[in-house]
Amino acid sequence: MTTLSKTDTGRALDSTLENLSQAMARGNTVQLIGFGAFRVSNRAERAGRNPATGEAMTIKASKVTKFTLGKALKDRVNESAL
Repeated sequence: MTTLSKTDTGRALDSTLENLSQAMARGNTVQLIGFGAFRVSNRAERAGRNPATGEAMTIKASKVTKFTLGKALKDRVNESAL
């Protein structure tokens, strides 16, 4: 819980998410201790098929976001699964 108003909480969350996305856009890993880590990874160009036509095509290289659970969150999620 927080003593912040709904408006102030929204601003704080918006600011946090903006800083997280800016750091990731620069290629940095963002680690939130106990929660997890966000990182950017490069995906190479690869061959694929158009599912509608079956036609061979090339899928362009791209950047993807990956998230790894922190130990505390992982433990909590696994506790609730039991």
